[in-house]
Amino acid sequence: MFKILYISPENTVGTLNLWKKIHKQNNNVCRSVTFFKSPKNFNEDICLELPINFTKPFLKNMRHNFYKLYRGKLGYHKEKTGYPPTYSPEGRLDNLFFRFKDKLNEKKINSTIEKFNLMDFDVYHLESGIGFFKDSRIIQQLAKSGKKIICHFHGEDLRTRGVIPEIDKISNLNLTNEVDLLEKHPNINYLFLPFETKKYSPKKSLNKKLIISHAPTNRYYKGSDTIIPICEKVAQKHNLEFKLIENLSHSEAMELKMQSDIFIDQIGDKGGWGYGMNSVESLSMGICTLTTINDTYKKFIPDNPFVNVNENNLEGELEKLILNPKLILEKGKQGRSWVEKYHDIESVGKKLYEYYNDVGIV
Repeated sequence: MFKILYISPENTVGTLNLWKKIHKQNNNVCRSVTFFKSPKNFNEDICLELPINFTKPFLKNMRHNFYKLYRGKLGYHKEKTGYPPTYSPEGRLDNLFFRFKDKLNEKKINSTIEKFNLMDFDVYHLESGIGFFKDSRIIQQLAKSGKKIICHFHGEDLRTRGVIPEIDKISNLNLTNEVDLLEKHPNINYLFLPFETKKYSPKKSLNKKLIISHAPTNRYYKGSDTIIPICEKVAQKHNLEFKLIENLSHSEAMELKMQSDIFIDQIGDKGGWGYGMNSVESLSMGICTLTTINDTYKKFIPDNPFVNVNENNLEGELEKLILNPKLILEKGKQGRSWVEKYHDIESVGKKLYEYYNDVGIV
C-alpha cells in the first residue's frame, strides 16, 4: 500500500473524487489538496481557500487584459511556443506579483502541510503541473527525498503558461487527457478522463418538444458566441427548446443536461481540441453530442460517436437531426457504448496503473 496526494487549483470537473475511488480500489490511500473551492460544489478534501483565484470571472478578465501588455491583443489566450512551452515571468510586474502571491500564501500553505502531514506521501500528482508555490520549492524537496512526481496537464497549462522548468526536470510521469497537448511536450502520455458511466441510464426516447442544450464553462473557448445564436434560430424555426446551462452547481447542470436530446460541446479549437468532461457526461446519458473533431483527432479516435460540427455546418447538422429523430437516438446509443469503452472508471484506472508500473511506482 502506498499514499498518493493530488495537488490541484480546483476540483474543476469532479475528477479528484474519481481518482480517489480508483486508488482505493487498488488498496492505496489517496487525498487531495485544492487551492480554491469548486464553483460547481464538488466535494472537497483539503481546501486551502487561497485569496487570489484567477478562475473567478473578474480576476480572469483582469489577468487577460494585463497580459495584453506583453502578448498583444490575444492577451492570456495567446498560445506559447516551445517544446515544451516553458513558464517564465513575462516582465518585472509579473514577476513581482507572483513573488507577492507566494509570500501571501506561504503561512497558510505551510501550516496546512504540517497539520495534514502532507510531506509523508509516496506519490504526488500535480494537476496542472504546478505545486503549492510558483517557485516549486516544496516539489523539489519532495523529489530529493525520493518521492514520485506526476504532472497532469490540462488546457491552459501548456498552451498559455508552459511547464515549470524546475518541476519538468524532476517529473517521473507526464499525463494529459487533451490530444493537442501531446504535440507540445516530448515526454507526455495520454489518459482518458475517468467517469462513472454506470451512474446514468441512457435515453430511450426523445422529448415531444426536442431540447438542445449547451453548457459552457468558458464562452470564448467553447465558441459560444457562434453556437448560441444558431441554436436560438433553429429552436425558433422548428418550435424546439434551447437551454443554455451556465453558472450552476454541477448537480443542477446535470439535471438540466439529462433532459436534453441534443447536446453541443464546442465549436473550433480555441480551448483545446475535440471534447471534455461536458461531452463525457452527455455521452454517458445516451445524448446525441455535437462538437468539432479536427483531422488529427479523427485519426486518434476514429471510432468516435460525435456529430462533427463547425461554424459553417452547425445549423445544417442540427436540421438533419431534427428531421431524423431516429438518428438522434442512434447517435446517443453509439455514444453510450463508446464512452463505456474508453472513459469508464475501470478502464481508465487500469491504464493509470500501467503508467505507474512503467515508472516503478508499483
